[in-house]
Amino acid sequence: MKTWKMRRNCALTPGQLLKFYIALVVLSMTVATGFLLAGVKIILIFTAIELTAVTAGFLIYCRHALDYEEIEIDGTRLIVRKFIAYKETVLEFNTRWARLSQPEEHAKVFSIAQTGQSVEIGQFLRREQFKSLLAELRPYLG
Repeated sequence: MKTWKMRRNCALTPGQLLKFYIALVVLSMTVATGFLLAGVKIILIFTAIELTAVTAGFLIYCRHALDYEEIEIDGTRLIVRKFIAYKETVLEFNTRWARLSQPEEHAKVFSIAQTGQSVEIGQFLRREQFKSLLAELRPYLG
């Protein structure tokens, strides 16, 4: 059995991001409370706006931090798993009938197709990894 797993390049895991977010909220609320005690109430409004914007950005980041694509070949079975935004898609192909599409010059993805079904793969790869993956896959397909 041969497996290729391609992941999004993320600097922080969702757990690390949560710890950073909690520290950011505590710091922002401490500063806002200091200004509130000094009599400047408008700072609370700006702190609420800031934390709302940061929360929205972090939620979008977390939604895609765990995305991956996986190709698995086991005998004559080729299984493609895509996990994008907490939605998993699994497609199964026969290695004797599946075909790789030749990607365009500057394409970011290539496709694996078999009668009636097709899947695009490679969105998390750099250009040099892209060519090497195609070269590794070709011998396994009929």
